Amino acid sequence: MDKKTQRNHVLAMLSQMTADQYNSKSQAVINRLMKDPAFLSAETVGLTISAFPEVDTLALIDKCWMVGKKIAIPKCHSASRVMDFRIIEHFDQLETVYMKLKEPIVTKTSYIKPEKIDLLIVPGVVFSKQGFRIGFGGGYYDRFLANYTGDTRSVAFDCQIAEEIPVEEHDLPVEGIYTESGFIDLKAVDK
Repeated sequence: MDKKTQRNHVLAMLSQMTADQYNSKSQAVINRLMKDPAFLSAETVGLTISAFPEVDTLALIDKCWMVGKKIAIPKCHSASRVMDFRIIEHFDQLETVYMKLKEPIVTKTSYIKPEKIDLLIVPGVVFSKQGFRIGFGGGYYDRFLANYTGDTRSVAFDCQIAEEIPVEEHDLPVEGIYTESGFIDLKAVDK
C-alpha cells in the first residue's frame, strides 16, 4: 500500500472516533508519555499543535506548563520548506495559518535553537513498528530531524500503528511511540 492510501485509510478510521473516545484515548496516551524518563528530565518540549483526529497536544501542553516545562512550537517557512521552533507561554501567542494549522506568532514569541529542545514530539498519521512515519507530506519534520540530536517520541492511537509503511531514503525514525495501550520502544528494535 502506498503512503497516500495508508494515510487516507488511517484518517478515515480516526474520523470515526466519538468525542468521548478521542478525549479518553488522548488522555491515556498523555499519561503514558508523562512517565517517560526523557519527558521527566526535559526542560523544553517541542511539539505541534494538534488538530482532530490527532492525539490532543493542547491537553499535553497544559500539563507541561503545570509541571514547569517550556513549550516550543514549530513555525513553518513554506518558501524554504523548513521550520524553526518558538517558545510559547500561552495559547494566545498562536495564529491560524494555512490548512487550519496553528503556529506561533513571530512577534509574540522567541526563537529557540534545536539543541535547546530536550524532547521532540514528532507528529504523524501512520507509524510503523520500526519508528518510521507517514505525515501529511510536507517533509518539514524529516528535514528538521536530520540535524536534531535530542530525544524523539511520537504520540498516536493504536489504529495508527501499521506493520509496515513505505520508507524512503530521507525518512528518519523516532525513538519511541506512545499509544493508549502501550509504548513501542524503538531503541530496542533492530532497524
